Amino acid sequence: MLPIVDVIARLRRIETDGSRSDRKLATVVLADLEFASQASIVDLARRATVSEPTVTRFCRALGCDGIREFKFRLAQAIAVGGIYLSERPSEISGERRIVDTIADGGIAALNTLRNQIDPTLVAEAGRRIARARSVLAFGSGGSSSIAAIELQHRLFRLGLLVTAHTDGELQRMTASVANSDTIVVGFSISGHVQSVVDSVAIAGQYGAGSIVATAPGSPLAQAADLAITFAIPEDGNLIYRPSPARYALIGIVDMLAMATADALGPKVLEGLRRIKQSLNTLKINDPNLPLGD
Repeated sequence: MLPIVDVIARLRRIETDGSRSDRKLATVVLADLEFASQASIVDLARRATVSEPTVTRFCRALGCDGIREFKFRLAQAIAVGGIYLSERPSEISGERRIVDTIADGGIAALNTLRNQIDPTLVAEAGRRIARARSVLAFGSGGSSSIAAIELQHRLFRLGLLVTAHTDGELQRMTASVANSDTIVVGFSISGHVQSVVDSVAIAGQYGAGSIVATAPGSPLAQAADLAITFAIPEDGNLIYRPSPARYALIGIVDMLAMATADALGPKVLEGLRRIKQSLNTLKINDPNLPLGD
């Protein structure tokens, strides 16, 4: 495996702090990344008006063995983060556009989710959670962490013993002490977060069941007993907008919570009543407020 090198960041630093020839090369590369990622050493040297050995030394200063590795890393950087290499201020002009962009993205994500999910799987997931003596909710990263914590918030009020973990080591450790009375619920938009994949597999060794919300065909989907899969398309032109896939994840959390409540039946009502009674007594006595929110 090649060491991690952020070639764009290094190019920008060299453009400011490098030698005169290196600054010239960095400026040429940053001005036309596509050209630089495909150019021969001769073409790159000619455009920057430097010698070919200078190009080789420049590549090494960037942490690359030579022109071939430099071009590979540059092409990789363009493919992965190319949309973030140039500012698009017109995208967020006007307050109405911001409001509509976020609202439309959330609505579209939930509608896509509605069309992708098998309701029989959601109902079965609710039944499995309801039968468990303990629930472990795992998610790493921004959206998936929020989903795991939100599942904890939804399920404890139904009287279930549930704990959320967003730290990879704690996920693996708690999975190691799971048993056949445990259900692991894992969240990952990509399905490639290794700590969550590992934890589902570890818990499975000890008889725990697993439910995941993730991408179809992903390692996490393949590791689980029951996979609720979804894929929310991203608009690469809207680089300032947070990913609408997070609304789909929260939608799945609410579906699981409702399916679990349905499976548990009327016995959840007393706990919900107590929460409502306690909060209305301590805060504001308004029966129209959401439960605990």
